[in-house]
Amino acid sequence: MFGDSFFKRVEKKTNVDKATIMSLASKVQNANMQDETVLRDLIKEIGTIAGKDVSEEKTQKIINAIVKDQVPKDLDKMI
Repeated sequence: MFGDSFFKRVEKKTNVDKATIMSLASKVQNANMQDETVLRDLIKEIGTIAGKDVSEEKTQKIINAIVKDQVPKDLDKMI
């Protein structure tokens, strides 16, 4: 689906390696994306991996966007 160039761009911008991305992608793929608790855990994990604190306000905005299916489908264009 994504080539090495995609992962290299992500790693360059985030300092997160391909193995970590693939592990996280597997968790996301198997997660119930309508369950707020699951989403909170994923957001917290992504924040930790990225070395960023995610405020409660931002977490809630992300959860609302995901639950309402307002997330862009083409991630390659976002990076």
